[in-house]
Amino acid sequence: MPVTVEDLERAIRAAFPVSHLAIEDQSSGCGSSYAILLVSKVFEGKNTLARHRLINQALKQEISQLHAFSQKSFTPAQYTAHQAKSG
Repeated sequence: MPVTVEDLERAIRAAFPVSHLAIEDQSSGCGSSYAILLVSKVFEGKNTLARHRLINQALKQEISQLHAFSQKSFTPAQYTAHQAKSG
């Protein structure tokens, strides 16, 4: 059975205190490719690689069923600055 947005959201919210979460199905609905943007205070003091490892570990089962998975992770302060730049 393909991974759904709801599956990913459930797993992410169970693993992290979420300030903001965006999940995009990039596979035209077949559930094989997702991109996420996750904002969490748990990322404070961690570099990008450490953040990605945390997310990959938390979503290990879901990612193993996907063809492609991309992620962006921010602390709340970084996300606020990112939004200000993006306009």
